[in-house]
This record gives sequence, C-alpha cells and structure tokens, in this order.
Amino acid sequence: MDVAGLVKGASGGEGLGNQFLHHIREVEAIVQVVRCFENPDVHHVSAAIDPIRDIEIINTELMLADLASLQKRRDRIQKQLQAGEKAAVIENAIIEKLLAHLDRGKPAITAALTPGENAIARGFFMLTSKPTIFACNVAESDLAAISKGDPGNPGTRHVNLVQDYARHHFATEAIVISAQIESELVDLSEQEALEYLCRLGVEDSGVHALIQAVYHLLGLRTFFTTGEKETRAWTIHAGEKTPAAAGAIHSDFERGFIAAETIHYNDLVVAGSFAKAREAGKLRLEGKDYEVRDGDVILFRFNV
Repeated sequence: MDVAGLVKGASGGEGLGNQFLHHIREVEAIVQVVRCFENPDVHHVSAAIDPIRDIEIINTELMLADLASLQKRRDRIQKQLQAGEKAAVIENAIIEKLLAHLDRGKPAITAALTPGENAIARGFFMLTSKPTIFACNVAESDLAAISKGDPGNPGTRHVNLVQDYARHHFATEAIVISAQIESELVDLSEQEALEYLCRLGVEDSGVHALIQAVYHLLGLRTFFTTGEKETRAWTIHAGEKTPAAAGAIHSDFERGFIAAETIHYNDLVVAGSFAKAREAGKLRLEGKDYEVRDGDVILFRFNV
C-alpha cells in the first residue's frame, strides 16, 4: 500500500493524518522512503534536505498515535483492573511498560517484552510495533558514487546518517535506491536497461535489494519448482518444512506428501541439470522434517 508522506501533526488529524495512520495500521511492515538527494528544482516541505529530521517527524507522529491508542486502551480496562481481573492486570502492566518506552522516544518494536507479552501486545495494533526498513532515495547522478562509498558526495553523507540511525534506533537496515533511475527503466527492454545502468556505472537501481530486504523483514522465503514447461517461485514463511512448502503449490501435495528431492539453486546451476546433479550426489531426498531454505529447488513426491 502506497501511503503519502505524513506531515507534522498527522497524529492530531493534520493533513489527511488519521486516514493515512489507518492505512499504516493495516500493513504488515513499513518501508520509509527517505529523501537523500539535493535538487533545488524538487520542492521539500521543510525547504532544507535533512533525512534524519524527516524520519523523526514520521516516527514522532506514529509514536504519538500509539501513545493515544494505549492510553485509551488503559482507560477502557480500569473497571476490570479495579475488580482484580487477572487478564486486565497483565494487560495493564504491558501497557505501562510500552507507554514508558514510547515516552522515551523509542518505537514499540524495540521494547524489551517477553514472548508472552509480545503475543498480547500484538492485539494493541501499534504503528511503531511493525517491522520497518528505510529506503534512501538518491539521485541518479549520485548512485554510483554512493555505491563506492565516496565521502565527498552529499548523497553518501545523507545515506550514512540514515543507515546509522536505522541501525541504532530500529535495529534494522537502510537500502539505497534511486526512484529516478527506476522510473527511467520502466519503459526499457531488459537489454536496454542493462546498457543504461552500465552507462551510469551501477548494476541495479536498488529496487531488487529493497525487495529482498523487505521479503526477509517479513520472514518470507522462496523455493522453486522446475520442469520442461516452466520454472516457478513459491513463497513460504521462514522455518516452514517440506509438507507446508508442498501445500503452497496444492493441498493434495501436502496431504499426500512422501518426500522431496532437493537441491539449492546455486548447485543446480553449476551441475547444469537434475540428472547431472544426481550423478554428482548433489540431489538430496528430504523427509517431512526438512526446513526449506531460501533458494531450494524441489521436486515433490506425493500420493493421494
């Protein structure tokens, strides 16, 4: 879901604040796109380019919204709390812990909660409890210099600040991406796109790195199936085992699962084919307890 930029005061209804905050509440993760380029022709609402200030404006609005939400929740359980209801006592203790954490200017996702407390806190639907990643939007002319870590480039300085902030305040990462380059690539063929990137001195606009980072942020993994007609990628959650992976293709595969012939993509490419991989002893026969890894290529055996 593409949510327009929040303005200062959004938590109090400024701009379309409440509507935007509602949209954010429904997502599973947040990507904050942060401006990290200088261009006098592209207006900034605050006039000067300061990515950390921009991040903190957004985070402050999200935290203020969470504080208001938690305070309302605490008010609603006061009668149960006074009656000594165990569930209300536990919930209130978690709310107080989170309120104190948010008051210190820290997002809920970094609060030190036990697994049990986290399970209860998920029901609070806090905005700052969502996994977050930062996308440093840089100029086309800066991407090559930033990828080489050129300290004299203004974009590099902005990106370094955002990466440091993301690491220390959210325990997450910041990906470098150029929306300007990506908009140019949309109308180009694959070959033309490669030539265009080559002229700029880069291999990618950053969008693939962002997709992979978000995929892993959500705890998702990819495995492949391949045959004469097609090769397909399938999405599962990290930690899922072969029967669940088979079920991602068809429920019959999971119900009648027998075994999974498995090889990692890199090994299959080196071998050149399933037959050669089998000859080289690279093809493994895995049972129901095998945890599917990112990049596995699997041939399922089943019977229904």
